[in-house]
Amino acid sequence: MIEERTRRLLDARLAAEQAAQRLPSVVAGLLRDGELIWSGARGAVDGQRPDPETQYRAGSITKTFVAVTVLRLRDEGRIGLSDPIGDYLDVGAAGMMTIGQLLSHSGGLRAETAGPWWERTAGSTLDDLVASSLGPDAARFRPGRRHHYSNVGYGLLGALVAKLEARPWYDVIAADVLGPLGMRRTTLRPEQPHASGFAVHPHADVLLPEPEHDAGAMAPAGQLWTTVADLAAFARMLSGRQGGPLTPDTLAEMREPIVVAEQTGQPWTAAYGLGLQLWNVGGRRYYGHTGSMPGFVAIVQITDSPGADTVIVTCNSTAGFGRALGTDLLAILADNEPYCPPEWVPAPTSDDLLGLLGAWYWGPAPYTLALRAGMLELTRADGTNQTVRFRPDGAGGWVGIDGYQAGEPLVPVRGPGGTPIAIDIGSFIYTRTPYDPAGPVPGGIDPDSWRNAPAG
Repeated sequence: MIEERTRRLLDARLAAEQAAQRLPSVVAGLLRDGELIWSGARGAVDGQRPDPETQYRAGSITKTFVAVTVLRLRDEGRIGLSDPIGDYLDVGAAGMMTIGQLLSHSGGLRAETAGPWWERTAGSTLDDLVASSLGPDAARFRPGRRHHYSNVGYGLLGALVAKLEARPWYDVIAADVLGPLGMRRTTLRPEQPHASGFAVHPHADVLLPEPEHDAGAMAPAGQLWTTVADLAAFARMLSGRQGGPLTPDTLAEMREPIVVAEQTGQPWTAAYGLGLQLWNVGGRRYYGHTGSMPGFVAIVQITDSPGADTVIVTCNSTAGFGRALGTDLLAILADNEPYCPPEWVPAPTSDDLLGLLGAWYWGPAPYTLALRAGMLELTRADGTNQTVRFRPDGAGGWVGIDGYQAGEPLVPVRGPGGTPIAIDIGSFIYTRTPYDPAGPVPGGIDPDSWRNAPAG
């Protein structure tokens, strides 16, 4: 648990936000290593202070639940991310867009329905959605060209899940995610105790109730109601601290930037993966999702760090809280409760693997191959500290996970006695000494070897 001083600082930051943004109520929580170590609340719901079990609308955090189920179907071999969604559903002009493009908002599909605004009006059927919004003008950009957030696209992904599983999309999510993770307070419609949504007048301290409807075919884009406690369980699964329907490799795939939100002339600060938003704030990476519906704003933000520090915030105001709140709460935690890594203990390593470690050279460039936390790390040893990591591939080999070598196999090349004499990484040959004649150097080595002056 956290120290009392840290708790007071977190409570004060949340109180300042609630007062400054005039939030009718707000609940927040922090996780480290998957454990909910702090929660705080301000305001009132039905005259009572809300808590981590009080329901709020999740908004677009719903999309991440849909993405998890779509990726489970992919992992089972029932669909491919390169498949056009039109192979499975009759969805008009969206039919040429692939499932992966819809998951990453890179299909170029229109952002919203043709009208009226679906978030404030009762929903309709998929057929109605196709007829009204998926005609020839539905594509705003060429598929794959750029990031263009599309609520409509996730309505179609929910319909895909329902079609393949022959039951409503929410029932599939309940079976895949909610039940196994014990998320009993995440529902399609509100269940008491729950907050009601309000708009706060910009120039007076008065409230206007916001409408809430079943969104029909658009519900997969943002209809779920949930709690801080349930989102904590979901975040544990996304960060790999709790088992779920997806493998660690698929979870990592979700977190890879696929499209960057346009920021002309600026370093990227926001991107999108497969059902996850990605943020780069001051060089620190985060993943998760925001959510908003009339009367509600929420966020799940997970730090890409060993402890997977996570912030969750829910509130019942249309304008919501400031963008800095989540990052500020995480910073208070990091500054006052430094992460303590697990204690180092020796790990068994085979003699064969030990023989592969140490100094290697790519041409004249020096590298060091080391085993760290179950992964091989190949680091350039000339001061640049460029490192490429390789993970076990499950078949006795190693595969790259970083940069240029991502996806490329690391293959030992052995001499007559079985001793490693080279490493082959995607046809790049590393030898024990610079241009070692004992290794299979591509193109061979000059017969006169090294010299102290250029040839005449």
